[in-house]
Amino acid sequence: QVQFVESGGGLVQPGGSLRLSCTASGNTFLLYVIAWYRQAAGNQRELVASIDRFNGAYVGADSVRGRFAISRDSTTNIVYLQMNSLKPEDTATYYCNTNPPTEAAWGPGTQVTVSS
Repeated sequence: QVQFVESGGGLVQPGGSLRLSCTASGNTFLLYVIAWYRQAAGNQRELVASIDRFNGAYVGADSVRGRFAISRDSTTNIVYLQMNSLKPEDTATYYCNTNPPTEAAWGPGTQVTVSS
């Protein structure tokens, strides 16, 4: 079974950038489509972007298209989310998981706060 741990979040000013990292464990990593999700306070969790085992990337949220990019390094089992031109509305806890998500694989997430 795959397990995920997210890192790289923090406090950033509007217009800034962050790169989130998702470390996956388990030999089945390459068999899955991996996605970044986010959940803002009071909102439902939403799909941000996903990437398949052939490195085909999909950015799911209209609000981040053109600003966020997902990539994966299969040699290290890390999936990245590069976030540029951050806006206050990007503030959320960011998670990675398979797509569709595996309930038992949710990690603690990493908090991203965009504020001046």
